[in-house]
Amino acid sequence: MTVDQVLSSDPEVQGGAVVFAGTRVPLKNLIDYLEAGDSLEEFLDDFPSVTREQAVAVLDLAKEV
Repeated sequence: MTVDQVLSSDPEVQGGAVVFAGTRVPLKNLIDYLEAGDSLEEFLDDFPSVTREQAVAVLDLAKEV
């Protein structure tokens, strides 16, 4: 997956924050969960509009950067 397939930013959605494509869930939420020691499962349970594929793709893209 490419960044554009996984993330988006639009001034009309969450004030332009980077969100998971097709959702209003900010990428920062995933980072906050992981930094707090929460699992990916907990994040996905709390934000069901984000798919596992999207979350894993973001983490894979982050590893590449």
